[in-house]
Amino acid sequence: MEVRYKSPYDVVIHPYVTEKTMMLMDNENKLEFIVDRRATKADVKWAVEQIFNVKVEKVNTKITKRGKHAIVKLAEGYSASEIGMRIGVF
Repeated sequence: MEVRYKSPYDVVIHPYVTEKTMMLMDNENKLEFIVDRRATKADVKWAVEQIFNVKVEKVNTKITKRGKHAIVKLAEGYSASEIGMRIGVF
């Protein structure tokens, strides 16, 4: 996989926290981030794995008027709630 970014922090801008994303975190082991608009799913997967030292199972993206959102499902054995506590969501 070719990495187009020098730093994973160039891809992931910040977490996106709403009531819905909190439920995704608890029930489906998913996190949502605002990411660079040019970032691909592979770029987002690489960045999240580098920043949080986890394995990513799947990445879904959507573009809204607020920017590009990436919903990241973590692999079995990794906790989205634990990552949420580390980044200060709770």
